[in-house]
Amino acid sequence: MKTVSVLGSTGSIGCSTVDLLLQAPERFRVVALVGGRNVTKLAEQARALDAEYAVIADETLVGELETLLAGTSTRVSGGREAVIRAAGVPVDWTMAAITGAIGLEPTLAAVRNGGCVALANKEALVCAGDVMLREVHQAGATLLPVDSEHNAIFQSMADRQVDQVEKIVLTASGGPFRRASIEEMEKAPLEAALKHPTWSMGAKITIDSATMFNKGLELIEAARLFDMTEDRIGVIVHPQSVVHSMVQYTDGSIIAQLGSADMRIPIAHTLAWPKRMATNSPRLDLAAMSRLDFEEPDEERFPALRLARESLRAGGAASAILSGANEIAVEAFLNRKIGFRDIARVVEDVMQSLGNQKADTLEQVLRWDEEARRLARATITARAA
Repeated sequence: MKTVSVLGSTGSIGCSTVDLLLQAPERFRVVALVGGRNVTKLAEQARALDAEYAVIADETLVGELETLLAGTSTRVSGGREAVIRAAGVPVDWTMAAITGAIGLEPTLAAVRNGGCVALANKEALVCAGDVMLREVHQAGATLLPVDSEHNAIFQSMADRQVDQVEKIVLTASGGPFRRASIEEMEKAPLEAALKHPTWSMGAKITIDSATMFNKGLELIEAARLFDMTEDRIGVIVHPQSVVHSMVQYTDGSIIAQLGSADMRIPIAHTLAWPKRMATNSPRLDLAAMSRLDFEEPDEERFPALRLARESLRAGGAASAILSGANEIAVEAFLNRKIGFRDIARVVEDVMQSLGNQKADTLEQVLRWDEEARRLARATITARAA
């Protein structure tokens, strides 16, 4: 049996992972489940999977978790240090799905075990790419991309002929404002931005899709995962979200991965890797679809792509600054403090203010992430004045 831990088990990716684990209990033994604040969901998962450890990030909820798991053999703990300790328990496979910069240390703890780490935390490579990849190399760990786009590229490069790759192409749904004018986007209400046409995701990721910051972050992540310069990474809008990404080779061939819009498919690929496992995900019916559309993204309406490329070319802490500022700007938009188009403006202001900074250690990464957040908050306050 493969031993597994799920970091961020109560989030969207975590719940999909748990669903797959429950479908094949004979193949997996669950060591640790780590949740944020949803103590009821975490207890339910720990009971269903007979997990050895259940850890709640919010330390004030430990007592409630203990009550909910009374009578089981699951060991309960909580708080930041407990999360990192749980992530560091040696297992064959870890789902790293704690979102945001807060997930960096637990992900690093999992990497240092030298096993397979299924990476759903964008910030691990966006903010701390050099640090993370150095640790992966030193530990002999294997990174398996969970994002549907990066997983599609990983599958399309299954023959490992990396030296024959001309470019990789990330697909983007275009979000709810694919056809909207700049004027319409300036006035876009929160409710409209939260209506993603294809995927069901959390609020932050849904807004990132609407601004295309998610694609910018994925571009940075792809450059580091697949050792590509940004000029060899393309982005194309594909509203049906059927082709999840593709690889173009030097002979002119393009290999793509297709599937329904269900995150259990890429998760299952990493969970069973290097083999595959059955899922109950909806099967794709191409005949019923009848057409697939593709179009170039408009960087004037979606400046996030330009900002992401600029941060990648700048190197150092630039990507961490972009990511941290974006988190604060999205939070402000969700709280109706700024407009939709202001998200990119805040990020660009912060990037220009902080400039190029070194980020050779996790401490430096976290410092500039925090500085970007502080400056983003100040920028938002100044805009509201």
